[in-house]
Amino acid sequence: MRVIRALVIVFVVAVAAFLLMGYVGGSRWPGVRGDGTPVGTTGAIDVERARERGAEIGEKAAAATQKVGAAMGEAALTSKIKAKMALDDNVKARAIDVSTNGSIVTLSGTVRSVAERERAVALARETNGITRVVDNLIIKPQGN
Repeated sequence: MRVIRALVIVFVVAVAAFLLMGYVGGSRWPGVRGDGTPVGTTGAIDVERARERGAEIGEKAAAATQKVGAAMGEAALTSKIKAKMALDDNVKARAIDVSTNGSIVTLSGTVRSVAERERAVALARETNGITRVVDNLIIKPQGN
């Protein structure tokens, strides 16, 4: 969900920058209409304010890019852990939810035994980039 939100922010910033650059109406050049006639302005242009707005938009785009990068990193860690669990014969990966926030991973869901719980936590801890594992797993033996 964070990745989608971050991508939407990047898209909105890109569209705003596109429109602010004057690429409206089929023109490739700022200040020129699609039919080639120049757009008139009245008064003086506040160059300093335009620079400030450009810097502001650039900062917002950089922040959005950082958020997308962080979300992608978290998703990669989550995927690595889920893949390890899916490949492990002792862990029923479908019953375990893995969520990552920065370098902290939280495991929740149900496992069939203490051994399965310990193995799931070990797989998460062994993953590069993980500094802490929060174990919210519940033991429910088969048949219960």
